[in-house]
Amino acid sequence: MSSFYNSPVAILYQAALPPVKNGIIKPMKPGGYSDSGADMAFTLQQAGIPVVTPVGHPDPTQVYDWVFPDTRQGIEQALTLGAKRLWLNTILFETHPIQHYLNQGIPVVGQDPSLVELYDDKWDTNALLRSKGLPIPSAHILQRVAELESILQQGLLLPVVAKPIRGRGSAGVSLIHTPEELRATVKAMLQSAEFGDAIMIETYLPGQEVTLTVMPPGRYHLEGASVAKTRYWSLPPVKRFNHQNGIAPYNGVVAVVANSAIVSDEERRTESLQVLMRQCEQAAEVVSARAPIRIDCRQDNQGTYYLFDLNLKPNMTGAGRPGREDQDSLSALAARSIGWSYPDLLVNMLAQQWHR
Repeated sequence: MSSFYNSPVAILYQAALPPVKNGIIKPMKPGGYSDSGADMAFTLQQAGIPVVTPVGHPDPTQVYDWVFPDTRQGIEQALTLGAKRLWLNTILFETHPIQHYLNQGIPVVGQDPSLVELYDDKWDTNALLRSKGLPIPSAHILQRVAELESILQQGLLLPVVAKPIRGRGSAGVSLIHTPEELRATVKAMLQSAEFGDAIMIETYLPGQEVTLTVMPPGRYHLEGASVAKTRYWSLPPVKRFNHQNGIAPYNGVVAVVANSAIVSDEERRTESLQVLMRQCEQAAEVVSARAPIRIDCRQDNQGTYYLFDLNLKPNMTGAGRPGREDQDSLSALAARSIGWSYPDLLVNMLAQQWHR
């Protein structure tokens, strides 16, 4: 275990847009997750893990003092400065520069880039999960405004949610109540091309929303003991509230601690949530997750839960750096309910490092 604690780690952040895939664009988060990367690097360092940083004495208030760009140059700099493993706190894809270093056997924390490219497409991923018997809301894909008229004539039930196919959180997601509003929204999204040349419209689920963080198999430190988890396993669900026009707002606008809470033990033991937790674990297995994923779920008006958004790169901000006291992510909130502090969560994630 000493080698685990003594091996220096560097945190990567997203430096550029991923390639366009089949005409679909994945917009970039401002800062490329450098904020959460700095939270992670600072917190791991405080926990006694050697963290390699671009500068000798990083300032806790300066995010780029703590993280390296996920470019060939940035990765080389991290390795030259002594990093022995890399935390992929970035958006991955098939041709990502990290592939070169994975092929050299460098240990990483994060997903397999090839699988991320495959499952970052919400339309294809939802179709796959649906084919495995998982409850996924019905949806349509649109490339032209004219296609919408045919769908409306077939009796599309409103309200619906319009969303990007390779989206990021709630960015670009809107709840639509009328055909006129839907026409205007679809036209605006397709004409702007911000998300590429196609979008999704999905059945709106009006019931309670919960989000589940699913951890990969591995060895974890739980309740004072080292525990081997041989299967994917869920952290307790977090429920969302105070939606804005039916949609949970982006965490950069409203901190999740202001609109989210762990479900009660009594509620977590209900059959509906127990079934949902198993379904989310099955979804993680389907996409072969190598690191935590987060799945957003919501009830229909009959109380049945559906999985509506699988996130291979969940936000991992957390309290630690000065001024970040309210920045716990949904996964950090869930972790606290099993006795893990934010540092505990990160150290346990680090323990799941893998290599080719």
